[in-house]
Amino acid sequence: MKLLPLQAALAAVLLSTAAGLSAKPLVVCTEASPEGFDIVQYTTAVTADASAEAIFNRLVDFKPGTTDIQPALAERWDISDDGLTYTFHLREGVTFHTTDYFKPTRDMNADDVLWSFRRQLDPNHPWHNKTSIGFPYFESMGFKDLLKSVEKTDEHTVVFTLTRPEAPFLRDLAMAFTSIYSAEYGDQLLKADKTTDLNSKPIGTGPFIFQRYNKDAQVRYKANPEYFRGKPPADALIFAIANDNNVRLQKLKANECQVALYPKPDDIPSIKADPKLKVAEMEALTTGYISLNTEHKYLSDVRVRKAINIAFDRQTHVDQLFGKGNALVAVNPYPPTMIGYNTDNKNPPRDLDKARALLKEAGVPEGTVLTLFTRNGGGPTNPNPRLSAEMLQADLAKIGLTVDIRVMEWAEMLRRAKKGEADMVSTGWASDNGDPDNFLSPLLSCDAVRSGENYARWCNQTFQQLITKAREVTDNDERAALYVKALAVYDEDQPWISMAHPQMFTAMRDNVEGYHINPLTNNNFATTQVK
Repeated sequence: MKLLPLQAALAAVLLSTAAGLSAKPLVVCTEASPEGFDIVQYTTAVTADASAEAIFNRLVDFKPGTTDIQPALAERWDISDDGLTYTFHLREGVTFHTTDYFKPTRDMNADDVLWSFRRQLDPNHPWHNKTSIGFPYFESMGFKDLLKSVEKTDEHTVVFTLTRPEAPFLRDLAMAFTSIYSAEYGDQLLKADKTTDLNSKPIGTGPFIFQRYNKDAQVRYKANPEYFRGKPPADALIFAIANDNNVRLQKLKANECQVALYPKPDDIPSIKADPKLKVAEMEALTTGYISLNTEHKYLSDVRVRKAINIAFDRQTHVDQLFGKGNALVAVNPYPPTMIGYNTDNKNPPRDLDKARALLKEAGVPEGTVLTLFTRNGGGPTNPNPRLSAEMLQADLAKIGLTVDIRVMEWAEMLRRAKKGEADMVSTGWASDNGDPDNFLSPLLSCDAVRSGENYARWCNQTFQQLITKAREVTDNDERAALYVKALAVYDEDQPWISMAHPQMFTAMRDNVEGYHINPLTNNNFATTQVK
């Protein structure tokens, strides 16, 4: 049926209006700049959100809002009876992003999987030495020793052969550092001698296509119309970077962003009271902590680390930072909801006299200065880093220690912390896969000392043997028993001040739909839209 002139005019207006509505971007106020977009070089959540979640995919991933594995670039997989061989059958018809700097000539296939893993595994791979910092997650997780080989049997089948059984292997493959890159794009950059572009002009198969990045300001993406799970409902995604959580909240209230990550816990009641806003919340798998550099003078003595731990007023600290009921005081490196949590470990009662006696016994002079690195903006594991640092400073002053607080931008702090420059580093960790190993291997293993991710630079062979053994066994009870023993070693040596396991919050406009808050703290906006 032909449209009459008036009908045609009305239809044109409606189409124009619909187009305008669909073009409305989803703006997310986030707390820091990504370190880059070549995610295998980095371990921070903000970088993973901007790269792994927006741009890339992995062979498997987690069902939204859970720690359950689901197929992704692999449609299905088979595991050998001995647990040493994993065969992945790849999804066909998945395309890499088309941009003004890359146009793929083929679909994603087994060569891309091989490129992505062998780049990190094989010292002879042409891309292996193209990063200045190596592959910190791959190395600290022990993947170099775990992977015997990664081979293809045809264009859509990849076989991983392990040197030992690895209980969390499938979960590990859902983590950001196993993201699948385009081998074709890698070859293009290598031939053009533009390998640094991999970190600034990323190409993936994910829900959003990278457009541009203005450091400390914003990251812009457009929806991937060829995304294998369907085009995201938001035509454009913008990460608006604001270190100050007060600024993020004001932007949310002004509708300058529709989602604000990591609001301060004491702002939650007022956000919930605003009829135009709402809050998603859950118990996240996170820990806020302060690492104590066990290679530095005085801190290499366990008596000094114990003195610091018994001088620290944990409960007051947690209540001031998070508000009562919004966080658990931490004892172990990971939350009590995970297997192997050692309930026998207890935080020592605060005892300033005993702390002073331990320092005297260890020969620490009155007024000894310890440097503390902390970030300039709040995040989920520490909503007010400056206040947190000043409270620790006040606590340690009571036992004769002077804390020199160094506040710096997030990426700069991490860079210097990895080099072991600080006596103490105030930071936090969110689980990437829901397994205890994801706290212990990346943060406290001997491999993580070498990669720089273990800021305490603590390498205890008894602890290392226990967590290595726990990775190899598949029985949950046996794994839990090994972790209990490992955490007893941790408690005896006290390489950290374990501070808090916070509740996680995300604030948003009331017309935002399809957002899934994640216990792993990842933020994926492939299904999120503004109605």
